[in-house]
Amino acid sequence: MSAEDKNIAALVAAARGALAHAHAPYSRFAVGAAVRLTDGSIVTGSNFENASYGLSLCAETVALATVNAQGRLADVAEIAVVGGGMAADGSVGGEAIVSPCGRCRQVINEAEQMAGRPLAIYCVAPEGDGLVEHRVADLLPHAFGPADLGITPAQKS
Repeated sequence: MSAEDKNIAALVAAARGALAHAHAPYSRFAVGAAVRLTDGSIVTGSNFENASYGLSLCAETVALATVNAQGRLADVAEIAVVGGGMAADGSVGGEAIVSPCGRCRQVINEAEQMAGRPLAIYCVAPEGDGLVEHRVADLLPHAFGPADLGITPAQKS
């Protein structure tokens, strides 16, 4: 296994680990995300639902907001996302691959533009070896973001 494959495997493992912390009592659909920064460190997030459904947060948004709270949004390098339906015991399994929702695609687009580099988005299943790699431009064509407002990574305040 190449060094790149090992790095991707570690990122996927971190996303799967975050899946276990999902708070999804309403949808019973857990999602975990992991963001690798340019220094190799990994920040994770899991979805966090709320009884007022509109206030729920997706895993990707939680992870990227955490990165931003650390002042590291420009350091985002790649993201892994995993999700699936929860069993009665809270476990998540299966080999179906999910991809970020529309809101998360927009949030990832923001991170990509502020990082100033294309971000790989690895979508994986809770179990198995299936992996699909996406780019923001493929998931969100004709995206609106900071560049449309004249904001570049160097101008972030």
